[in-house]
Amino acid sequence: MRPLRRKSDHLRPVKITTDVSSYAEGSCLIEIGKTRVFCTATVEKRVPFFRRHSGLGWVTAEYAMLPRATAERNRRDGRGGFVSGRTQEIQRLVGRALRTSVDFARLGERQVIIDCDVLVADGGTRCAAITGGWVAMKLAMERLLGRRILHSDPVIEQVAAVSCGVHAGVALLDLEYTEDSEAELDGNFVMTADHRFVEIQCSAEEGAFTRQTHDNLLALAEKGIGELLQIQSQAVADSLAKT
Repeated sequence: MRPLRRKSDHLRPVKITTDVSSYAEGSCLIEIGKTRVFCTATVEKRVPFFRRHSGLGWVTAEYAMLPRATAERNRRDGRGGFVSGRTQEIQRLVGRALRTSVDFARLGERQVIIDCDVLVADGGTRCAAITGGWVAMKLAMERLLGRRILHSDPVIEQVAAVSCGVHAGVALLDLEYTEDSEAELDGNFVMTADHRFVEIQCSAEEGAFTRQTHDNLLALAEKGIGELLQIQSQAVADSLAKT
């Protein structure tokens, strides 16, 4: 029996609380089981040098885990100018995932920075960062549209992410830490609302895996991401209904 008595194809309880920052253009707190990630979207009227005078915008992401997000204190990332390879890899993944959902011409020469800070880590933090980061970004764009700073919505795709893996020989959706730490195979799946995959990361821990196993995980990911997309949409709609 899985923790929380979940079936193999069930997500942990998911909650997205929007507008948790008083200052960011868009923000949310995403909770997936015990995992909690605070996501904000900041819009700047400037772009990286390679976008200057192009008329095109950019989306980037930063990811950090608070020192006591885990059972034992970790060194604060970035202290002394050092950012771990894991952190760099995750924030690049989050940035890539969210860029696929944006029309940069509609955004104009603006940069959207998605900050994802992990408050509590219990597995799936990078997937939570992508899922929550999209909500924060969408809300930011809606606010700019409402103020007529933008004339058309740059967010042209909806994107969410989920982890899947094989634990004790069983394919599972949405691994929590106890499962992830003992998994024979684990992966992260990023998908759009029209069932196209943005990125798939799968790694065997105890030996090679078959095409059938991979296909089983893809099916689980599609189911889980479909549910996350609905939760995202409802969170955005509820936030906009308040304004």
